Amino acid sequence: MRLLTAVLRTIRNSRRLAIGLVVLLLLVLVALCSPLIAKAVGGGQDPIELAAYEKWLVPSPQHLLGTDQFGRDVFAMVVKALSVSLQIGAIAGVISTVVGVVVAFVAGYKGGWIDGVLSTFTGILLVIPTFPLLIALSAYAKNVSLFQVGVMISIFSWPFAAKTIRSQVLSLRSRPYVDLARVSKSRDLEIIVTELLPNLLPFIGVGFASSALGAIFGLVGLEIIGLGPGGVIDLGQIIFNAIGTGALTLGAWPMFVVPIVLLTLLFAALNMVNIGLEEVYNPRLRGVAGE
Repeated sequence: MRLLTAVLRTIRNSRRLAIGLVVLLLLVLVALCSPLIAKAVGGGQDPIELAAYEKWLVPSPQHLLGTDQFGRDVFAMVVKALSVSLQIGAIAGVISTVVGVVVAFVAGYKGGWIDGVLSTFTGILLVIPTFPLLIALSAYAKNVSLFQVGVMISIFSWPFAAKTIRSQVLSLRSRPYVDLARVSKSRDLEIIVTELLPNLLPFIGVGFASSALGAIFGLVGLEIIGLGPGGVIDLGQIIFNAIGTGALTLGAWPMFVVPIVLLTLLFAALNMVNIGLEEVYNPRLRGVAGE
């Protein structure tokens, strides 16, 4: 109950955070309802099967966004693709955030040579151009699944979360209540979980949102150049198909425009969550925003 009260108080303190969460929750709700939406659109058949309908049908009450070059309903495809894009964001976001939190707490709390080694390794990964490496891994890996792509993306996205959280751990570890916990002979893990972790939840949220956003757009980039995972339909693949088939010249503009609109909404929502959390928990930023 205390945690829920704190979350609601945080949302009330930032309009940007509230708007971002509302937009994000609406997109997640649409994605969760994708099987029901596909069933309703298909009316007893799978609307994203090959040759389910005629090719290149224009938007109409029967097909709100028309059909593609294979006769698939574009509206059902977009909803399914949104679900896949959110899945890749969740997979990469969770993995990169967990790894980043572990590295940040070990480096920031222990300090010394451990902090030096981990910080150096994190800094090296931060300056490595990640997208070319993703292209190389995707090009040489065969039959890559959605989960495997999420793992590949998370390998290069955790350093940002680690660096952000580490700086906060360095600040909090010298606080009086942490010193008191040490004097009372609390174990390091207990101090981290009970004293440090609750105070860093907003920064962990920022790290997760940034990693998830990077993963979603990373997958879009791979799909647009034709190196995405096989057997799935995501927003990047629909854009790739629209470009490759000249959908705009054929009047099938929803294939290109709608995925870009959804990606823009995702980008805006996650960034508003980031900015909102920083406004609430960063006094200097809150002062600037209030002027």
